[in-house]
Amino acid sequence: MSLKKKWIETVYNIATGSRKIRNFFTPLGAFFYGLLILVFVVIALNIDRLIGITSIFSNPLNIILSLPFFLLALFLIGWSVQNFLKVKGTPVPFNPPPILVTTGPYAYTRNPMLTGVFFLLFGFGVFFGSVSLLIVFTPLFIFINFWELKSIEEPELEKRLGEEYMQYRKRTPMFFPNLRVIFGKRE
Repeated sequence: MSLKKKWIETVYNIATGSRKIRNFFTPLGAFFYGLLILVFVVIALNIDRLIGITSIFSNPLNIILSLPFFLLALFLIGWSVQNFLKVKGTPVPFNPPPILVTTGPYAYTRNPMLTGVFFLLFGFGVFFGSVSLLIVFTPLFIFINFWELKSIEEPELEKRLGEEYMQYRKRTPMFFPNLRVIFGKRE
């Protein structure tokens, strides 16, 4: 069995395991994901300092420009968490909802919380005036999340939720919603 298949099986076993096991792994998963975000920001800021770019935006312009990104990020993350908590699950793959969530932001994108995290990182890039966070590390973070979703989470979701998830995946974009659907203009 490949490492990828072992990891999918591990996530599946935890996600379908006892509440005690899920509750043990949930804060660990959230902590490590938050730590990953922090590491990306810190590395980007240090690289900027090493190459001599301290800030591309002056105060208070950086605050004004970053505020919409932070607000959108917090809105998406909060709305996503709220929809998961309604059905007694968490956004952490180790303790997912027992059913497929297709309401709220999940009606428009399969991973609205991650979309929120991407906006959060971009907001930090603008706030700190970090060139490397804006053009290197945020796109790298998006790529890593895309790869992990395609390689691990989506196969686990297919295994756990079956045909219902596969149909949802076909009709719903991964990160960024189709604006025609949001504004009522179906193709």
